[in-house]
Parts: sequence; structure tokens; C-alpha cells
Amino acid sequence: MWGSAYDVSTIEIWFWQMVFCATAATIVSGVMAERTKFSTYVVASVIISALIYPIYGHWMWGGGWLAQSDFMKSLGGGYGAIDFAGSGVVHAVGGFISMAGALLVGPRIGKYNADGTPNAIPGHSVTLFMLGVFILWFGWFGFNPGSTLAATDLRISVIAANTTLAAAAGACVAMAITWLKNKKPDVGMTGNGVIAGLVAITAPCAWVNPAIAVLIGAMAGLIVYVGVWFVDNILHIDDPVGGISIHGFNGIWGLLALGLFADGTYGGVTGLFYGNPGFFLCQVIDSVVVFLWAFGTGLIMFYVLKKVMGLRVTKEEKIQGLDLGEHGMVAYPNFVQTELYGGGIPSGDATPYAKPVAAAPQIKKEG
Repeated sequence: MWGSAYDVSTIEIWFWQMVFCATAATIVSGVMAERTKFSTYVVASVIISALIYPIYGHWMWGGGWLAQSDFMKSLGGGYGAIDFAGSGVVHAVGGFISMAGALLVGPRIGKYNADGTPNAIPGHSVTLFMLGVFILWFGWFGFNPGSTLAATDLRISVIAANTTLAAAAGACVAMAITWLKNKKPDVGMTGNGVIAGLVAITAPCAWVNPAIAVLIGAMAGLIVYVGVWFVDNILHIDDPVGGISIHGFNGIWGLLALGLFADGTYGGVTGLFYGNPGFFLCQVIDSVVVFLWAFGTGLIMFYVLKKVMGLRVTKEEKIQGLDLGEHGMVAYPNFVQTELYGGGIPSGDATPYAKPVAAAPQIKKEG
């Protein structure tokens, strides 16, 4: 039944790509959070996983034209575009698909004033946010060093060190900017700086030295800060988690950084600053292609889904809470007054069904 697919190397590659593909799809959920229909997101995830991610992934990692065509290889000096662990394939793809989705679904209620100025809508738990950041940081050691697919490849030590240094540099720069600007270090932006540094180092982690990894991460911290401001104030796209800046903008930065700083110590790959401008041009072409592909297909997909299924929950459901409207349960019962249907537990079910009676005073109005 399984034939040649029942093979350790085949299953290894399948599992690796499955997790990367899932990551690209889940980026979309954060950027479109708090107003998107769950059913529509499920269908979008299927399309991303079955079509959008695999096609671009093949262009880069499956022998496709970006990496292996004669034109790109001649331009790059023997190799085409490169992306070690997915700054482009995973993060830019997810970031720019989500940018298209957030544009079409529209902002959350109360996000923008009549004059277009944005309002902050803070998350419910800074503690859980930072826990998530550290879980991601730890998980990235599977993302980057794990992309060697063999711990016997001793370059894994450089990759692991570069991963941590870029993340730390991104955090420090993002924190320093907010500290200077607001007189207080912003915890949320610091966490975003960590993830931005991780995204940016994901493509070049195997081909640059640790000092350059710090530089790449530091630039990522600056890019995520400016990017969040740009998306909010100029593009007027509501991105609750900063995912467009973290994954989209810094995914592109990671591809370009590889084209600039690859130093020839791993596989002979050299970038612009080491005498190979052609390879940098390969990375520029790749950056343009990933934006056009991900944003373009994202626009088409979400436009069709908007017409067929609808993207956005109703205003009433948004105010009530998507936990109730989309999933039929209360995520935080202490913040919602409830009563049981029929005054008791329905027959054959050990869990009471709750419906909202009135919002408790602790709930802030989002608009």
C-alpha cells in the first residue's frame, strides 16, 4: 500500500514540510484575529496548505525555477535563490497572505477613529503573550538547526548560535526604541522584536557569522517597530499581532540579508559584500516573487471566500465575543454573566450550555 513512500527519508521530509506549511497558515490566524469567521479560516488554511504554499515551496525547495533554473544559477554564480529554513517560503508567504486577508476583512470595531488615527486594543494577557514568545524562541531551534535534517552536520552549532543572537538583538533594539520614545520599555514590542529577529535570521542562519547575525537581528527589531507603525498609520490595515511586519517585512529582510552577508564558509555561498552581486540579485528577484505570489493569491482567495462564505462575523457577534458566536463556549467565564438553558444541564450532557445575559463590568468596550 505505502510502496516507496514508506521510507525514513521520505517521511522525514514530509513531516518537516508539513510543520512549515502549518506555520505559514497559522500566521494568517493572528493577523486576521478577532473578526474573522472560523469556518472561512478553515477553508483558507486548506487552500494555503494544498496550493499556495506548495507551489512557492517547490520553486525554492523542490527543484523549481527560483533555485534551479539555468537563468538563476548563472546569475547567482552556480546557485539560484536560497532560503535555508523559510524566511521567504514560510514567513513571507504567511505574512503577505495575511496582509491580503486583513485588508479584505477590514479592521476591528473601534480600531480607527473617523480621522483615520488608530486606537490601541491591548491583548488580554501580557504574561501569556511573553510565554508564547519564549515558546516560539525555543521552538525555533527545531525550525533553524532542525533544517539541517541531520545533527551530524556540525554547522548546526553556528545555526543555533545565530538564531539566538538574532532574536536577542531584535528584542534589545525594539525595546530600546520604545524606551527612548515612550520613556518606558514596551513589553509587547520587545516580544515582537524577538520574533522579528528569529524570522529574519531564518533564511541566512547557515551562511553568516555570529556578528552578522546580531546585525540582522538588530535591523529586524527596527523593521518591526517601523513596520507596525506603517501598517497601522499609513496602510490602515488592522493587524492585532504585528504579523505583517514580523513575518512579511522581516521575511523579505531575511532573504535580502542572505544575499548581502553570505560569507562563503558553508557550501561556498557568497553574497554582495563578499564579491557576488549576482546572488544578491537572485535574492531580490525571490523577494519580489514571494510578495507578488503570496499577496496576489491571498487577495484572490479571500475575495472569493468573502463572496461565497463571508469573511467577517456580525457586529453583534464581535461585541458578544467570538468564543460564543463561533465556538459556543465562554473562554473566560469570570468576565461574562451566564445562565443555563432551561435552568439546568441538558439530558445526556454533563456540561451546561451557557448563553450571555449581560457583559460584566470588567469587559472593556472594543466598539
